Amino acid sequence: MRIGAAIVRERLARLFRNGPLDCKLKSVVKFCVLASGSSGNAALLATGKTRILVDAGLSMKELGRRLALIGEDLAEIDAILITHEHSDHVSGLPVLARNRKLRAVIYLSRLTEPSIDWGETRPERLELFQSGSEFPVGDIAVRSFGIPHDAVDPVGFAFAAEGVRIAIATDLGYVPESIKFHLKRTDLLLLEANHDLDMLKVGPYPWAVKQRVMSRVGHLSNKAMAEFLIEDLDSSTHQLVLGHLSEHNNHPAIVEMVATQSLCQRGLRTTVTIARHQEPSEVFQF
Repeated sequence: MRIGAAIVRERLARLFRNGPLDCKLKSVVKFCVLASGSSGNAALLATGKTRILVDAGLSMKELGRRLALIGEDLAEIDAILITHEHSDHVSGLPVLARNRKLRAVIYLSRLTEPSIDWGETRPERLELFQSGSEFPVGDIAVRSFGIPHDAVDPVGFAFAAEGVRIAIATDLGYVPESIKFHLKRTDLLLLEANHDLDMLKVGPYPWAVKQRVMSRVGHLSNKAMAEFLIEDLDSSTHQLVLGHLSEHNNHPAIVEMVATQSLCQRGLRTTVTIARHQEPSEVFQF
């Protein structure tokens, strides 16, 4: 009896979600930016065995909706990793932490945890780590590293799974040497490209806010992003995702042009994708 193609695909999908196939087919590593920007941030990293949500800056309902768009389920998330306590990264976290239908363990730094408004009771599903430490989440190796931003204890993350390396560095005022080290040998890098300096200077923000954004604990400009690409981007990085674009002080077309010119100057064929506020990015697979 012949098995329909749809049934075959379904069975293969189940096998990959439950673990490696006996015939030694390699599990797929997937990454998707669910949202990126001042209105909310979240990303998914998944292997055949483990699913990690990085930041929870959307409501639980919206996170569930965007995960469903890429064929994922919030109830299947194993861990939620938090970069820092600003609302665009944790607005949905307290509700997620209280929901008994979710199993995800919440990882955040020891100094960041007290700054989260959990409500009446502190959740039980917390794992606290020291900034700069390394730890496993399922079959994914996680390395945290400090970033220069005006939060209590902000961190970025570098992940390794199935021979694939992915790094996330957003919400940083500049790129110090310590961070450049963690962004080496990545297959995919999610990097901030927050604002165009000229647009920011003539834009609607109060001067005090503009100074904060431009400071060394603010956000990465297109110019600073370009300098990193020209001087320091590892040639092994074949997928660059640029995110956390300001809605008022930047434009995707400008970011793409600046990044493309910088990569051409290096002679690199790195693919550039712009992460959006309104919708998930494509699902990158390795």
